[in-house]
Amino acid sequence: MNGIYIREDEAFERALRRFSKTCERAGILSDIKKYRHYEKPSEQKKRKMNAARRKRVRDDRRFTW
Repeated sequence: MNGIYIREDEAFERALRRFSKTCERAGILSDIKKYRHYEKPSEQKKRKMNAARRKRVRDDRRFTW
């Protein structure tokens, strides 16, 4: 669980922003969005294959002169 300590002279908005950044770095929000709806195993496989295809194309463009 993420947590922060609020400093003595720190504004609430600043503390909230620090907390949001720690949650973002930990990947909590992306996990929540990912598990919000059930995804069939075939859809998971299709999503992973598409991601791999996009990565391969991006790497080809990057390393091809």
